[in-house]
Amino acid sequence: MPVLLTKCLSTKVTDEDYAKFEAAAGERRVSAWARDALLRAAGARPAESIVLAELFALRTIVVNLHFALASGDSPTVEAMQRLIERADREKVGRAQECLRAHHL
Repeated sequence: MPVLLTKCLSTKVTDEDYAKFEAAAGERRVSAWARDALLRAAGARPAESIVLAELFALRTIVVNLHFALASGDSPTVEAMQRLIERADREKVGRAQECLRAHHL
């Protein structure tokens, strides 16, 4: 038995936006495609956020360590610990900014 859809979401879009949606929908109705797109966007994707955050932390550490070594510095254990703590502190915010910027 099919699920009864009783609620409605509505928004205004430009002609260009609608053309993009039609192209993305292919042979499906735009409304069905939009419903699936909204459900995907609203779905929790913690794994993606976690992986992205860890990549940002790793990038911060590697880039800063590489820069220090290229500059002739020998990072101390304390300097490395501060760098790791900073990367861990900033990683979630950077990942969230990236996801928001790309509407994900």
